[in-house]
Amino acid sequence: MTSYQNYKAADKLIEEYIADYLRNNRAAKMLSELLDDAGVGLRPLVDHITIRTADVETRAMEFLQMGFIEDLSLGVVEHDNWWAKVYRRPGLPAIFIDQAFEGERGTSSIIPAWVEKFGDRTLHHVAVSVSEIEHSMSALSKKGIAFSGEITGDPQTPLRQIFTKADMKDGLAFTVLELAERRWGYTGFHSHQANTLMESTR
Repeated sequence: MTSYQNYKAADKLIEEYIADYLRNNRAAKMLSELLDDAGVGLRPLVDHITIRTADVETRAMEFLQMGFIEDLSLGVVEHDNWWAKVYRRPGLPAIFIDQAFEGERGTSSIIPAWVEKFGDRTLHHVAVSVSEIEHSMSALSKKGIAFSGEITGDPQTPLRQIFTKADMKDGLAFTVLELAERRWGYTGFHSHQANTLMESTR
């Protein structure tokens, strides 16, 4: 497979994951339709996509085969009961893959129950880049979109984030949309903020 063909295949893979996600998340579908109407589309604004799994290394293989590489400068993103790795390929959204720690340390994580119910072949969330998070929240709230918890990240910090309220499936929180406001070229992730977002949908 040529480099161009590989890139095209990787792009198609991401598009397929996002298309499946849009079928399952009302807020993201609404935002996508608004952006389509404006002639922009959702895809250029996707900051990262998140996959929950029971085995990060195994799950990452699909993306490694498509030319993504582990972000070694970022390293392992971890919190009390879960950890994650980020995989990147220029021009495509980052892939954030997380799992609970094995053993007692991971018992309080919400990830295993989610994976057991929904598997690891669908996205937990898509994060879209916004220029001003409060403005975006206000605009989406007027369209009937509710948010979960508070914005994580203080004003004038390089990363601020918030989840929408989860779309439910079989009585359980399924998918969310994330708004991500980045500044000053920051491309990383804060484990405390990621955990706060995660816990907002428990």
